[in-house]
Amino acid sequence: MAQIGYQWLSLTYDVQTVRPLAVQSEIGRGRSTTSDDDIRFEVYPESYRPLGTFSEQLAFAFKYEGIHLEFLARLFSQTLVKQELEQWIAREPTGSYARRACFLYEWLINDTLAAPNLTRGNYIDALDPELYLVGTPINCSRWRVRDNLPGNRDYCPIVRRTPAIQATETYDLPAKLAELESDFGVDLILRSTVWLTVKESRASFLIEREQDKDDRIRRFATIMENECGQDDHPLTPKTLSQLQRGILGDMALRYGLRRSPVYVGHSTHYQAVVDYIAPHWEQTNALLAGLAYFLERSQGASAILRAAVASFGFVYIHPMADGNGRISRFLINDILRRDELISAPIILPVSATITDSTQARAAYDKVLERFSRRLMRKYADQYYFGEPTIAEDGVEYNLYFNAYEDALPAWRYPDLTAHAEYLATVIDTTLTHEMRKEAHFLKANDQARAAIKEFLEAPDNELDGIIRSIRQNGNALSNQLCKRYPIFTEKPAIGERIVCAVEQAFPD
Repeated sequence: MAQIGYQWLSLTYDVQTVRPLAVQSEIGRGRSTTSDDDIRFEVYPESYRPLGTFSEQLAFAFKYEGIHLEFLARLFSQTLVKQELEQWIAREPTGSYARRACFLYEWLINDTLAAPNLTRGNYIDALDPELYLVGTPINCSRWRVRDNLPGNRDYCPIVRRTPAIQATETYDLPAKLAELESDFGVDLILRSTVWLTVKESRASFLIEREQDKDDRIRRFATIMENECGQDDHPLTPKTLSQLQRGILGDMALRYGLRRSPVYVGHSTHYQAVVDYIAPHWEQTNALLAGLAYFLERSQGASAILRAAVASFGFVYIHPMADGNGRISRFLINDILRRDELISAPIILPVSATITDSTQARAAYDKVLERFSRRLMRKYADQYYFGEPTIAEDGVEYNLYFNAYEDALPAWRYPDLTAHAEYLATVIDTTLTHEMRKEAHFLKANDQARAAIKEFLEAPDNELDGIIRSIRQNGNALSNQLCKRYPIFTEKPAIGERIVCAVEQAFPD
């Protein structure tokens, strides 16, 4: 079979990307479509074959395969391609594909083609809003193109409007919260929020494998409660540094944006394994500003999609000296509250959902690896461990990466479709399971308390401890509990009634 479209351009111009081509087309005997994960394979009959020229193949790609910004950034960086574009627009000055290609060239490369400004022709979209999450359009009169890209040259994530993404766009999160309030009452939901905020904090630290640091957990819970949705510009270096200091406290080694290399990895048989290398620190400010611009351009779009891009985009940029993971998960609730899908003091315990089981945690790692594993596969021979060096921020490092510049298009133009689909699933599970489970617990605990108070006087906090102990001991009084409260031994009937009250409140 003969490859066409982006694949033809890839072979002809030797363009290799980190992100695979979402659509891959060939000429075959008939027409067929198959899929493998998120890659779609298209086979077209001979009548679809484009001519073997740059312009015909790129026009086919635009028409049938969509926009792949990382690919185009790499393709357009070649000198010969600039000449091809100039010749193409000279031949077809009003052609929609030629205009889109020339616009994207100047947008991506920050260079000007030798071509006059257009004075006629209808405006066309840079991205098809039926296929992609787009930004607020800005007319580019030079090419008569509506720039609706959801970011800027320094950072522009792509979210394809798959069926799952379209479902997310219509997901009614406030209605799910209203169902909870209807089923359990506003007071119970607000009370559960106090614990859920702490649970979210603890689970976020569990993701970082630091779940036993109680003071840090309380500190992060306070940040979640007080700072979500408060700052109009959450991604400025100043705001991030303040947020980081609030999360880390006053005893951290370093604060602010990093000025040194960073990688995420693990050890196997005492050998370091690199799972992900973050962008060069000199690109951090520009990437963060681009992510902030995405939030500005995408206002009015689905808050869940915006939260996914903000959170996972931040993780991959990895801009801070410490606290990147916790800040990335803070951003989820921050965007949801900023976009008025949730109101204070509600915190969605998404981290608790992520860590709910080994399978759930593996799903989180898997979605992160959709980008990181592909990046490391492409640049497996471009990093090494050498002699230690002290960076500008005082960090000692010995990891050296030779492909920061070559990898930049991948960091700038990530496809976060799968990440958005994943977060939508997590949020739905949080609302329909995690929060409902906590509300059920509080309702049952209230029932047990009330039943016990019918025959025993005790403060709520002590009753909660007794109830918890009985449940943990298989619905029976433990020796330790009887020792602490002699009345259970002196008057066995009281102990029996307490156990009965707990069993009735918590039947399962």
